[in-house]
Amino acid sequence: MAQVSPARKAAFAILMELEGGRAHSDDLLLSRKVEALSEPDRRLTTALVLGTLRWQIDLDRRIRPLLKHPDAKVDSEVLIALRLGAFQLLHMERIPAHAAIYESVELAKQAGHKFASAMVNAVLRKVSTLPRSSRGDEQQAYPGWMVERWKGFFGAEATGAICRQGQEQPGIYVRLSKDAADAEFAAEDFELASGKFLAAARQVVSGDVTRSAASRGGRVRIQDEGSQLMAELVPRGRRILDCCAAPGGKTLILAERNPESQLVACDRSQQRLAQLEKRLEWLGERVQCRLADATQLSETAEFDAVLADVPCSGTGTLGRNPEIRHRLQLEDLHRQAARQRAILQSALRAARPGGHVLYSTCSLEPEENELVIESVLSESRSARLVPMQARIEELRSEEVLTATGADRLAQCVNGKGYLRLMPGQFHTDGFFAALIEKTP
Repeated sequence: MAQVSPARKAAFAILMELEGGRAHSDDLLLSRKVEALSEPDRRLTTALVLGTLRWQIDLDRRIRPLLKHPDAKVDSEVLIALRLGAFQLLHMERIPAHAAIYESVELAKQAGHKFASAMVNAVLRKVSTLPRSSRGDEQQAYPGWMVERWKGFFGAEATGAICRQGQEQPGIYVRLSKDAADAEFAAEDFELASGKFLAAARQVVSGDVTRSAASRGGRVRIQDEGSQLMAELVPRGRRILDCCAAPGGKTLILAERNPESQLVACDRSQQRLAQLEKRLEWLGERVQCRLADATQLSETAEFDAVLADVPCSGTGTLGRNPEIRHRLQLEDLHRQAARQRAILQSALRAARPGGHVLYSTCSLEPEENELVIESVLSESRSARLVPMQARIEELRSEEVLTATGADRLAQCVNGKGYLRLMPGQFHTDGFFAALIEKTP
């Protein structure tokens, strides 16, 4: 597209693809087309895509009254051009208003809507006179049903923190596979800070770590610190099962923490399994990658430890995956919960007596968390909940957790022994975890 910057062109194309409802922003932002952009354009593309998605509900609320016919259907290309322009005008102070307006008009024209370009121009000029969003407006960027549920479950203050966290760029965390990587990063002028609770985690303060020698050599991996923690919570064992293993970040941690163990890593998607096999191939025969539906595992009483990091709604990751809020429906939670119960039951069958199952999600919703655990335990005579405080203390003694981190995590364990990381607590994604022991 002539007369449109590469970043806005790429952002428009990605938002159009996401409008179809199947693609994921994180995958599209890692595509070859985006990778081919200059570093400033990659950063701007990411900011435009994720920012527009995060604020889309509020942007539409502001745009609609400015249309000549507010209730009329607007073509997707025109609506996305309007959202992109409005996001820049209301949330990006360093971008000149004339650039945001002009290039949005051009995007609409070159998408085949020449006659709508005057409307785009007029509406965005009106948007430019509106007050910018301020603290407290974040809840306007989420479906009302979602916000009201969270208020009922967690209270108004925690809901405000969830919504604020979801409107910010998530922290970038890496996992160090070797102590020397710290010094290596410093030598390359990357700035890292200690993790919030894990000794092996670092938060990236500045620099594109994906382009570092340590990243290319596999000495560090990008992985949210909360995600790393879920794997660390799995007790040690000689035979370990990762039921829903792709993309494999947690499997790698299980292999690191259990160097003498045999691991089985499952996924039901052939494509994801192929990616998993490639990522884990350097581990050799220690890891067996298997195409398998986690609800129908064939093993019985074979594993010392099982990780059931189940597919879920992902409402703990709305800052990282903002399109979820536009796709998720309340009834989806019940559908997810049925599959999650089946996976947990299958995982318990696969665990030997005395073995453990770590159940985890990146969801905030009780239907996918506490209610799944309580339902499965109520139907089983051979399983009991292990309070998470005990596992946290073990990880403290092993120096997997820092002393301060262990203290802070202990405060995230509720009276029933479940661990919940809330968005806004540690600047990580939100997670839920429960540890279950298989009894004789």
